[in-house]
Amino acid sequence: MTSEELIHRFESGEVAEDSFHHADHVRLAFAYLSRYSALEALDKFSNALRRYAAARGKPQRYSETITYAYFFLIRERVACSSAVDWDEFVLGNPDLLAWKNGILTRYYEEATLQSDLARRLFLFPDKLCSSLCYSSLEAKKR
Repeated sequence: MTSEELIHRFESGEVAEDSFHHADHVRLAFAYLSRYSALEALDKFSNALRRYAAARGKPQRYSETITYAYFFLIRERVACSSAVDWDEFVLGNPDLLAWKNGILTRYYEEATLQSDLARRLFLFPDKLCSSLCYSSLEAKKR
C-alpha cells in the first residue's frame, strides 16, 4: 500500500480499530512525513489520530506526548536515513516498532506517559530533563 493510500484509508475511517497497532501508527507517521513538510505532517497526523480515537468512542486513548515524541523520533530517523521507502526504513529502525518497553522508556517515566497532562499536551522528556535540570541546579550552587 502506498503512503497516499494509507493516509486516505485512515482519514476516511476505513482502518478497523482491531487492525491498527503501534507499528501501524509508525507507518502512518512515516507516510505523512513522506508526503508533507514536517510541521504540516505533524498537524495532519495528530488531528487524524484524535479524530480516529474520538470516532471509536475512545478520545482518552490519544496522547499528545506519545504522538509528538514518536513523530519527532521518526522524523529524525527519516532525515538521517538513506531509506527511500517504508520497507527499507523498517530494516534500519526496528526499535521504533516496539511498543512494550519501547524507545520512549529511555526518555520518559511511565507515570508521565500515562498522565492526563501528557494526553492533553506535549511534555518534554522527564528522564533527560531530570538529569539536565539537576546539573543546572548544581552548577548554580557553586
